[in-house]
Amino acid sequence: MTFAHTAIPLPPGLDERSAAVLRELVETYVQTGEPVGSRTLSRRLPHSLSPATIRNVMADLEEAGLLFAPHTSAGRLPTERGLRLFVDGLLQFGALPEEERDAIAARCAAGGRSLQETLGEASQMLSGLAGAAGLVVAPKREAPVRHIEFVALGTGRALVVLVTADGQVENRVIEVPLGLPPSALQQASNYLNARLSGRTLEETRGTVAEEISANRTALDALTNQVIEAGLGTWSGGAGGSLILRGQAKLLQNLGQNLDYAQRVQEIQALFERLEAQETMLRLLDLAQRGEGVQIFIGAESGLFDSAGLSMVVSPFRNGAEQIVGAIGVIGPTRINYGRIIPVVDYTARVIGRLLG
Repeated sequence: MTFAHTAIPLPPGLDERSAAVLRELVETYVQTGEPVGSRTLSRRLPHSLSPATIRNVMADLEEAGLLFAPHTSAGRLPTERGLRLFVDGLLQFGALPEEERDAIAARCAAGGRSLQETLGEASQMLSGLAGAAGLVVAPKREAPVRHIEFVALGTGRALVVLVTADGQVENRVIEVPLGLPPSALQQASNYLNARLSGRTLEETRGTVAEEISANRTALDALTNQVIEAGLGTWSGGAGGSLILRGQAKLLQNLGQNLDYAQRVQEIQALFERLEAQETMLRLLDLAQRGEGVQIFIGAESGLFDSAGLSMVVSPFRNGAEQIVGAIGVIGPTRINYGRIIPVVDYTARVIGRLLG
């Protein structure tokens, strides 16, 4: 796995004992979601540290900006800076057991499903394993086109059916000129199918645009409009799509906080942003920052502000080792990082093998 445990320097004034207390406090918080007190830590730490000693260490950690006291609670919670320190240098995890790797590979196996359905299953699987929202930025389809067909639906509308060389079928509804004769749809289909010849849709679009602009076609103006509308419905943006599963888990994990209503609004705003094409580009950019799994805590990703969320995301590659998508989870800052990071990493590798 490319995300590895590496030792990092502690802030000035903090020693290995401080690191041990911080690590145990964060791991306890991840399990319970509650503020952690010195007595709890004294029972969990392997060292013979008294609650009084641990309180002094916690005070130092709080002064360093790594812990804070919510309300009047005697316990402490990690700040986003404390979580970042934990993830970057104190987190410990091992490789996934073989049976778990096999289970993930089986869930993600194509098995006659379309790529979109397979990626949706992977997103759903991550959501269930993480207790969070699973997300996939699906790659833009660039398979050669085998066949394209225009089918009349009624006044002013037609269905465009596109079949790729790998057997995937996509449909789009387009508007067509009123009074368009059925022969024009058949002529448009025949014209395009004669020029596909194993080309991708983008390549076909370029060839057709050149022929039309150079008046090298025997098509009438109405048929030209149909062809341009049919090809144009697959154009725009960077392509690809966002698959999101388990959004409700984010709302369930908020708990009964005093700012519950505000955080619900923030998460709903996040959902809206995730639907935007520029957000998908941002997710891919974030995933490409490093070689493997990337972890973004709180506002670090720029996708959410103060909703107490983290994102764990990894890119996946095609057979040419090009990054074509990303997969991961968005959840509360107390998600089980040690559990989720290797799962996201392995799932991204499985998806990459499927893309071959």
